[in-house]
Amino acid sequence: MTATVPEARVDMTDDRQDTAERLLRSSAELSFDPTTEVDWETPLDRTHHGMSPEWSSLYGTAYWDELTEEQRTELTRQESASVASTGIWFEMILQQLVLRDFYAKDPTDPAFQWALTEIADECRHSIMFARGSAKLGAPAYIPKRSVVALGRLCALTYSGEAAYASILVAEEVLDVMQRDWMRDERVAPFVRTINNIHVVEESRHMRFAREETRERLRGTGRLRRQYQAVAVAAAAYFIVTSMWNEQVYENAGLDKERALREAKANEHHKAMLRSSCAGLMEFLSSCGLLTKPALRFYRRANLI
Repeated sequence: MTATVPEARVDMTDDRQDTAERLLRSSAELSFDPTTEVDWETPLDRTHHGMSPEWSSLYGTAYWDELTEEQRTELTRQESASVASTGIWFEMILQQLVLRDFYAKDPTDPAFQWALTEIADECRHSIMFARGSAKLGAPAYIPKRSVVALGRLCALTYSGEAAYASILVAEEVLDVMQRDWMRDERVAPFVRTINNIHVVEESRHMRFAREETRERLRGTGRLRRQYQAVAVAAAAYFIVTSMWNEQVYENAGLDKERALREAKANEHHKAMLRSSCAGLMEFLSSCGLLTKPALRFYRRANLI
């Protein structure tokens, strides 16, 4: 039996290299430059939404029914910018996690080269989101100070499966939302282009994150798996609950206190979040990362 162990490890390494090589080829064949692909020059048409209205935190509430169409479009533009700002915040954490993971490793390894390619993608995405938010007429929606501090801690301490599964969580939730927005003609055309670019390029990132999560979990003991499951769930909670900044309502000209109350009780929005995470939860369960303590975080974030 001992003779088969090295062979299995070689096969896993070969599979990992094959995946990285395929992702590198895909990146060379299908990547975008947001500076030229996105229409930054045409003035914003304020009749357009910033996201599909069904994804608004107030959609389906009594307050939403009272809003004028102008108020609804302004709200979704502010919400879209808030989600984008959260994306920038997490992408900066992601870059640190990946850089730490591949620090001083073999640069001839396709996985190493793919990691740098992914970081380059994330840099472009962050600039794209920033410019998009500015064009939507929104301010910078920075997460709460406590969440920013926790993000710094995660960037310094998360590794292995916790790092890659956390990356996957953020990317999967955004992916489902943005697939809806990029097809919706009610959404501003430049926002649809931004979403399309992000969906195409993040599909490669998600593939790599899934492969790395599975690989890092091979042979892990129960105690480590239990700990990492909670670490990933905590990251998911703070990422998702930061996407809709409390200030979006005031900046859209709404009654902030009433909007917060109705958004918190909005069962439609909770159902949309759960639907966006169905595939993610199935994957985490298959990896043994949906433990009872972890489930508490996912339920509080309305992800399950």
